[in-house]
Amino acid sequence: MAASRYRRFLRLCEEWPVEETKRQRDLGAVLRQRVAQAFREGENTPISDPEACDQMYESLVRIHTNFYKNKYPRLKDTTFTGVTVEDCRMILATDILKQMEDMKKGTWKRLREKFSAKKPEEDSK
Repeated sequence: MAASRYRRFLRLCEEWPVEETKRQRDLGAVLRQRVAQAFREGENTPISDPEACDQMYESLVRIHTNFYKNKYPRLKDTTFTGVTVEDCRMILATDILKQMEDMKKGTWKRLREKFSAKKPEEDSK
């Protein structure tokens, strides 16, 4: 029975898209890591709580298939602020977040990092 659960999770991992714009913050990548940790022995991995495993799988399938998005359709594809889904994706991209973080730094700190030979991580220690 563990073999079939393992194969179902593998199939789900293959179907789940990886978003390149969210490096180290992507749900698909985290899912792959968790499946690898949970099924270290592959099909021979003993499952201590099969019901919880099945429930987790079903929950992930509902997320992947947009079950609730389809069940409860929205009238508009924007938020209360008027931001669209594409705008949100762009704003939450890792590169944009890094740029925004750099903009928050003060002028003195940016100059110090630019001309300093040390890395910024060493400076905070």
